[in-house]
Amino acid sequence: MHHAPPSVWPDKFFTHLSDERRCSPRTLGSYRQALSKLTAFCAHHAIDDWQAITSHQVRALAAAQHRMGLGARSIQHLLSAVRSFCDYLVREGVLSNNPAVGIRAPKAPRKLPKTLDVDQMKGLLTPDFPLDVAAVEARQVVPAIPRDQQPLLIRDLAMLELMYSSGLRLSELTHLQCPDVDLGDAMVRVIGKGNKTRLVPVGSHAIAALRNWLQYRATLASPDEAALFVGARGARLTPRAVQLRVRQWAATHGSGGHVHPHMLRHSFASHLLESSGDLRAVQELLGHADLSTTQIYTHLDFQHLANVYDSTHPRAKKRTGRN
Repeated sequence: MHHAPPSVWPDKFFTHLSDERRCSPRTLGSYRQALSKLTAFCAHHAIDDWQAITSHQVRALAAAQHRMGLGARSIQHLLSAVRSFCDYLVREGVLSNNPAVGIRAPKAPRKLPKTLDVDQMKGLLTPDFPLDVAAVEARQVVPAIPRDQQPLLIRDLAMLELMYSSGLRLSELTHLQCPDVDLGDAMVRVIGKGNKTRLVPVGSHAIAALRNWLQYRATLASPDEAALFVGARGARLTPRAVQLRVRQWAATHGSGGHVHPHMLRHSFASHLLESSGDLRAVQELLGHADLSTTQIYTHLDFQHLANVYDSTHPRAKKRTGRN
């Protein structure tokens, strides 16, 4: 019976991830899953020492997982975890170099992000009842909606408008503090990935929706809560709560399709690129570190143009009948 390499180093690695790198339980779980695959592979191939692992074997591990039906993206995560573990072993002097460096997973098919078109977005952001402070105070909102829910609907519209207006990620939205939004200059300060700060313009519709919400926020928020968006109990809204509210809003006031917060960001990018054609500007507004990340929206734009061409150009239409 073959033995796997000693588990002391994976255990130390998990402690390092938890205590030094402050990884979330979810991230730790994915690392554990990946390293259990590596350990099982080593046991199967009679590798009983971490120093015996070569780049050839790491490549064989990826190939074996691919044959077993693991998707390209999952293999990328597996290799990333193995690379991090081997980096740790190099740091601790167990390995002299990292055998997982340069090993690539098969390319994942690139999924185009789902977006709403301009008309769908307009429908989503134009509920069939007045949603401003004056209307609520005058009790002009649909009677079926309880009065205590009306401020929350004003908040939800402000969130939707801001996400679409400024292309915010869900985490960026929920991290916003009140001082981050400058209504006078129509700008929002966003802390994105890697703690990078960027300033993004805010459109007039979002400004109006935010002004409405801020008149109610003070009555809901706990005295020591600085979050821009709070729930009925006065605490900062969680990302999960925003997802649920967006889904609920779309089901009630939109076209009824499944809408999630990131779809608003995708729609922002796609509509902006379609109008301006300025990829660099869209990259800056989205806070993408790499232009290649932004380029996926050029595929969306091309897809839209191709559909327009196919449906309107007289020589593009498929001929029916005789040739």
